[in-house]
Amino acid sequence: MNDLIATRELLVRGRAGSLDELERALDIARSPACARAFVALTPEPARAVARQPGIASQPLAGLAVSVKDLFDVAGDVTTAGSTVLADAAPASQDSTAVARLRAAGASLIGRTNMTEFAFSGVGVNPHHGTPSNPADPQTPRIPGGSSSGAAVSVATGAAFIGLGSDTGGSIRIPAALCGIVGFKNTARLTSLEGALPLSSTLDTVCAMTRSVRDAVLAHEILANRRVALPGKPLQQCRFAVARTQLLDGLDLPVAQAFETALRILRNAGARIDEIGLESVRDLGTIQSTGGFSAAESYAWHRALLADKGDGYDPRVRIRIERGAAMKAWEYVDLVRARAEWIRRVDAAIGGYDAVLSPTVPIVAPPIAEVAPGAERDEAFFRVNTLLLRNTSVVNMLDGCALSVPCQAPGSLPVGLMLWHGALRDDAVLDAGLAVEAALAGTRRT
Repeated sequence: MNDLIATRELLVRGRAGSLDELERALDIARSPACARAFVALTPEPARAVARQPGIASQPLAGLAVSVKDLFDVAGDVTTAGSTVLADAAPASQDSTAVARLRAAGASLIGRTNMTEFAFSGVGVNPHHGTPSNPADPQTPRIPGGSSSGAAVSVATGAAFIGLGSDTGGSIRIPAALCGIVGFKNTARLTSLEGALPLSSTLDTVCAMTRSVRDAVLAHEILANRRVALPGKPLQQCRFAVARTQLLDGLDLPVAQAFETALRILRNAGARIDEIGLESVRDLGTIQSTGGFSAAESYAWHRALLADKGDGYDPRVRIRIERGAAMKAWEYVDLVRARAEWIRRVDAAIGGYDAVLSPTVPIVAPPIAEVAPGAERDEAFFRVNTLLLRNTSVVNMLDGCALSVPCQAPGSLPVGLMLWHGALRDDAVLDAGLAVEAALAGTRRT
């Protein structure tokens, strides 16, 4: 599939039409490949954008963009993948993220399915069903979450950009499992206005795309800033591989793909050092009295839980209700401990262009293993913990990260994560362009 930038170039040269491209995307969105990926499609407003004179000259050129059901869209009810908000009032205005995408010429084709209230990395939803990962047409596999439908919309070709959010990995996990690109920017760079919160400390507005250069474009639009791309060659890049915990218990396909990616990058001239980064192990102790997501989500949900708690996904409700037990002094200690932990990790990785890790340690398991049902709760929470293990490190770091596909042809998708601390976004994206180019030849072989 062409990425957005290549398609836009065809539009500008008159070799394709915005409306034709949109209809092609809508056909995919209505196809079995996207079953349960969308909670609502909005074809007519999207067509109106694609028909506008001169739309091809806009950054997004009237091309299809999907919106996670977490973001306010004027006139729509924001339900966050739940049923307990079905009777809420429609949004009076667009969220900042949606408004910026519209202003850039996006054709918003619909709202995408997600883990209820964004509280899981698996992507299972008992209310709307779980979209199947398009990477395996034979066995229905999880797409990853919480931005599950957004990932499927991009991976199938129904959307060029899937707007989503990342609190512990909700962009990078589904990107890795579905074989696409996911970029989590430094949280403060994108506005949370009009996005239903999970954790006010960790939530990040970001997107999934088909390529790193599309990720750069999406970030520039969402953050309203220009990305500086010096085009640093791999021969001048210095990467770190953190061996502590982030490489534990890898599925064999993940381990093989990761080691192959490292070999390709070394052969291309990149310097790659192995470091201990023992501070990663400290996160368990730091969060032992509860994390930000439980405490902050409970503060938002407590009244709704009292009124409509029986309507929640039980797996989501139990995680939110854990936040009720956190004491004020424990929360204050958590904030302080995180700040000190960030200082130590930043010092350890400061001399590198990025740290390299597998985005997630496993390939996508079958949906049947983690589908709703108390008898599968143990498997669900085990998988959820594994999926969040590597990605959540970056959220606690207040950092930025990019997931790019690195699997061999014919294999289930595996993500390579490039990550760093706060406000190193441009360096990570610049390195990501070089890494993507180096890996592309092998993935085509």
